[in-house]
Amino acid sequence: MKLIVDSGSTKTTWCILLPSSETFEVQTMGINPVRDDEHTLQTVIQEARAAIEAKVNGGQTSSSKPETSFSQVHFYGAGCIPPYSATVCHALEEAFPGAQVSVESDLLGAARALCGHSEGIACILGTGSNSCLYDGQRIVQNVSPLGWILGDEGSGAVLGRMLVGDLLKGQLPAALREAFEARFQLTPASIIESVYRQPLPNRFLASLVPFLAEHRSEAPVRDFLVREFRRFLSRNVASYARHDLLVNFVGGVAYQFEDELRTAVLLENFMMGRVERSPIGSMVHFHASEGF
Repeated sequence: MKLIVDSGSTKTTWCILLPSSETFEVQTMGINPVRDDEHTLQTVIQEARAAIEAKVNGGQTSSSKPETSFSQVHFYGAGCIPPYSATVCHALEEAFPGAQVSVESDLLGAARALCGHSEGIACILGTGSNSCLYDGQRIVQNVSPLGWILGDEGSGAVLGRMLVGDLLKGQLPAALREAFEARFQLTPASIIESVYRQPLPNRFLASLVPFLAEHRSEAPVRDFLVREFRRFLSRNVASYARHDLLVNFVGGVAYQFEDELRTAVLLENFMMGRVERSPIGSMVHFHASEGF
């Protein structure tokens, strides 16, 4: 069996791939080795091992040594870059003895899911954003996303940041500001508190994105979305200078606003590729095609 893992900072999906091509999934809390200490990583991975055993054995658990074995473990995760990825690799090797373990970035996972074994441009648009030029096996160029303060254009966090900025500075119609205030019961003071004094301000800002979805049919919101996606493309994807390649996207923001994203891609003279909410299904297909 193979184990393919898609891990974000919030949620991790563990997909068991059988030689028959049948799959099973379990979910645990997210893993990010930049944020989490070694004990936390080991705890989550051991919990995943137990859940996988229960899933494979039809819900039955046992105190005896697990019998389920994997030939390969392919882990793609947020923060999985050297030297942090080594800690994840070690914990996986302990939990899945005998397996060939690889630990790669969530961006490479997205590229393999979106492009398979073909050359292309892969982008993540979720709470954060990222992009890369991919040669069919590895990432060959990456414009640093720089995080939600300095970059992350087109991400949920930055869409939320630009939205509240435009609303509070009067750059959007008064009716939209009134609808926003009614929807969230937020004041300028409470927004400043959440962004500058409370933990995880990027998640707070991303939590405002549903407002954009609710009002996307209104011209000012549609123009806002297209503008922000064009900024993502011009400040990130344009640097690859490969207008001959399809630009592919994965993530909740890309999936939710696919129409506006397609418009932005067309206006920036790129070619639109695939859009997926989650990469796990295509990740499994990528590794299934390599055989057992």
